[in-house]
Amino acid sequence: MLATDTDGPRVLLIEDDRQLAEMVTRLLVDEGYRVEAAGDGQSGLHQGLTEEFEVMIIDRGLPVLDGLDLLRALRERAVITPALVLTARGALADRVEGLDAGAEDYLVKPFEIPEFLARIRALHRRHLVTAVSLPVGARMLVLSNRTVIDPDGAHNEVILSERECGLLATLARAPRQVFTRPQLLDLVFDRADAIGTVDTYVHYLRRKLGREVIDTVHGLGYQLGRR
Repeated sequence: MLATDTDGPRVLLIEDDRQLAEMVTRLLVDEGYRVEAAGDGQSGLHQGLTEEFEVMIIDRGLPVLDGLDLLRALRERAVITPALVLTARGALADRVEGLDAGAEDYLVKPFEIPEFLARIRALHRRHLVTAVSLPVGARMLVLSNRTVIDPDGAHNEVILSERECGLLATLARAPRQVFTRPQLLDLVFDRADAIGTVDTYVHYLRRKLGREVIDTVHGLGYQLGRR
């Protein structure tokens, strides 16, 4: 088993090709992710059931337990972490089978690195924990399925866009951390977006939830509101 020790979002990589696993791990660590890697389906299933991850990357042809059987087992046990199936099997029937097994995305080897990283960022944006408490000033917000509920405001609900929700969820998972604009661009948006996209979505969230929801740390970036 390979593991990395950073502060970024957690990724479960289940891949039996050790050389490929090490390459993918390096790519993800360079992007700020924290990676746990398993070399067979049984180990991957155990980790997927007992630990929390933001994204899973699953090979199909795994020892001990096939990748799609692993994914089906996770889905049957209510593990909803977004999954990318990474495999050499690229026929239409294979892709359909992978998506029907519960994968959110399917990428055929060999792959282009920028596309792979963009797909992982997209999956990370989809990861919304069932309920995240957001201590913002004197309020406690609850983020669930792209809906923010304010218990102190007669359960007022605010529906967020996918990007708004991804930005808020990213800040909420590390409430003491100050995120720079480039970090948020990589974690929440697409690299093709301008850096000003981050500021735009901060503005959208403040307009929907109040200015106190996100603090500006001048010269550095943004963090979850702490006032």
